[in-house]
Parts: sequence; C-alpha cells; structure tokens
Amino acid sequence: MSYRVGVISGDGIGPEIVAEARKVLDCIGEKYGHTFEYEEILMGGCSIDATGEPLTEQAIAQAKGSDAVLMGSIGGNTSTSPWYQLPPNLRPEAGLLKLRKSLNLFANLRPAYLYEELKEACPLRDDIIGDGFDMMIMRELTGGLYFGERKTEEVDGVLTAVDTLTYNENEIRRIAKRGFDIAMKRQKKVTSVDKANVLDSSRLWRKVVEEVAAEYPEVTYEHMLVDNCAMQLVKDPKQFDVILTENMFGDILSDEASMVTGSIGMLSSASLNDTKFGLYEPSGGSAPDIAGKGIANPIATILSAAMMLRYSFDLDREADAIELAVKRVLKDGYRTIDIMPQDAKKAAVKQVGTAEMGDLIVERIN
Repeated sequence: MSYRVGVISGDGIGPEIVAEARKVLDCIGEKYGHTFEYEEILMGGCSIDATGEPLTEQAIAQAKGSDAVLMGSIGGNTSTSPWYQLPPNLRPEAGLLKLRKSLNLFANLRPAYLYEELKEACPLRDDIIGDGFDMMIMRELTGGLYFGERKTEEVDGVLTAVDTLTYNENEIRRIAKRGFDIAMKRQKKVTSVDKANVLDSSRLWRKVVEEVAAEYPEVTYEHMLVDNCAMQLVKDPKQFDVILTENMFGDILSDEASMVTGSIGMLSSASLNDTKFGLYEPSGGSAPDIAGKGIANPIATILSAAMMLRYSFDLDREADAIELAVKRVLKDGYRTIDIMPQDAKKAAVKQVGTAEMGDLIVERIN
C-alpha cells in the first residue's frame, strides 16, 4: 500500500525529530511492503520567514491532500524570537490553531504511559507509582476559549481584555462519543473533567456527557472538577483510564500527565476529525535551546508515527512493531539526555543522541 504523508518539520528541534520518525516509517515500509510518500508543508516560524504567514492557504490545501500529517514542532523563544514581536494572529502558534480548525481536528488523543524502564525518571514516589499507569487524555480541540471571540479595549480608562468560552451541545457530544469509543477498547472507564460548580459551559458539558454515557452501559463514568483532577494526577494517576475534557483544561492536564511519566519527550499525540485523517505530533514544544545539538528525544515523534499507522491507516501490526521496538531500546538501557537517571552508572544506562536513538529503534524493528 502507498500512503501520502504531509510532513510539517517546523521549527526548533522539529526537523531533527521528524527525520528520525521518517527513518522508522521507511523501515516499516520496507519490512511490511508499504510506501510512504512525503510532502513537506511549511507551518510556524519557518513559514513566517518564507511567506510572512504562519500558515498559508497552499499549506492547508497540501494537508487536505494528504492521507495524514506528521508534525515536529513549531515556535521559538517567546522572549527573544522576532516571531513574537508580531501580532498574535501572525505568530507561529496561530498557524497550528488555524490548521486544526481548517481540518476540523476536534479530537486530541494524548496517551500518558509510564514505561517500566523509566520509573526512575518519574517524579512521584514509588508507593504512588506502583505498577505504573496508562491513561488517555481526550481533549476537545476546536472549541472553547482558544477559538472564542476575544478583544482588548479601554473601558472607562482601563485596559480590559475579554476571552469568550463557547461550546454547543453538538461539539460536546461528538468528543464525548469519541472518548467513550476509546474507553471501550481500553479499561472501560471515563473521567469527565469540568468546572461545573462555576461555569455554564461546564454544566452543559456535564449534561451532554451524561446523555452520551447512557449509550455506553459497559463503560463506568464519573465527573471530576478540574482542580481536583490536577491534584489526583499526582496523588493517584493509576485511577485514570480515559480523561475526557474541554480544550483549555485538556491542554493543561495533558502537560501535567506527561511530566509524571518522566519526560514530555516520551509523549505522542493524535488530532483526529470525523474521517480517518489525523495530525500526529509529539506533545512537547520546539525546545529552541537545544535545537541543532543532536540531543533531542525523538521517541514521542516516533510513537506519534505509530499512532498514525494505527488510527489513520489501520496498520495495527506495524504500529505494534514500533511500540515494541521502543520498549526494547529502553530495556536495553539506551536513553536520551532528558530521560537519563540521576545516577546513570548505578542504573547501567547509556546516553545517546537523537539520530542514534532512531537507529537503535530501526535495528530492533528489523
């Protein structure tokens, strides 16, 4: 089979980590008889430099013409980069928001899994970690505060900013259904996170989630306020299976969940629409401070490529092969700098760079 993959290498460490994911995909293609045809798509700071815009209509058309899109990272140092002297609608992240909206990527899946080999990198106590944890954060991606009307104006001589949080029942229902569908394939538990004691949008969220839950009698579900969920993630992460939540809460909670796994460099993500199309990217940022040094962790991007195989191309065997290869590399003691234990000699591990980590994963796939 042949698949068209749009590639957004982006900024910072993006080109380095995407190169390793492509290396792994090419290995999979050779081993299992697939062809991956790549088309580079400009987005973010590199697009601003080339076109004056973070995302052009041509880039959107290229993405729509792909079977799926694999992305590295976008943006730079917000305090020193000239990109952040531009108006907000012309900054790198505006391109990502526009792409999500243009492609109707409403469902963001962010797995947070603690590898047995990385327990020493987890900041939580051993009695909290136990046998590890495995959760999926299902974040609504095209509504809420990030896409509501906003303005800054002077009111009675005082600068005043307004951001509007809006959700309708259809937006909530479609992400809730996707969350319960995912739960059916996992441990059949959904934790719906909101702020229903304060926000009308959360009260509507809770009402619609309860309606959807009635269609899934096999799934256990609960409601949890977002502040309590933030606390529970570090108190007892094992209790969670699927966390279902709105855009801003999901943005914050998924980053928190990523850090209790030991490193955001290990966390993949998928953003899906109503079809098989998806945008796949690591959960971390562009890390401009280490760009070009060859030390960035490519595993999150490689695992994002595995998610692409699984969710967009229905290549479960191939996705399993990548995930197993990652586990074997970790078990064999190889680490990038972000997941090195404090006492490396005691742990008997070896530090490797970005390209070497990609090579090691390829070796184990073969």
